[in-house]
Amino acid sequence: MIDLETARQLKTAGLDWRPEILDYFGIPDRHMDDRIFVISDMLVTVELLQGLQIVSFQGASEWALDYLVTTDAIWIPREDQLRKALEAALLESGRPEFRMRGGLAGYQCDLVFNEQTLSFQGDDASQVYAQALLHILSD
Repeated sequence: MIDLETARQLKTAGLDWRPEILDYFGIPDRHMDDRIFVISDMLVTVELLQGLQIVSFQGASEWALDYLVTTDAIWIPREDQLRKALEAALLESGRPEFRMRGGLAGYQCDLVFNEQTLSFQGDDASQVYAQALLHILSD
């Protein structure tokens, strides 16, 4: 998963978010930068009951933050969402091809954008897709 700062850079670069179930997001600048939230249609918590760990299903929850405008949140896209966004951005540029390779040394994504062959590397596939997408969106 990419970090909140990378997600913030993607948002600033213009990555559009249409919230869906199971999307991850952060709430910056409210003393919750280290928390990651997920959109769900049901609250499920893990609790202890008589010394046993249980999964508890809740119908509703009360929280001090009753609502949040999505523009105040920062979407933290998953690897598959980053890959789809990269594919869409490359399709718009007319060169929808890229190659992702992974191995013991990490991941590498190679692509052609604006007549340049580019290469992005990192330890995590999500981070590599994010680097490539940031480059394209910022161009």
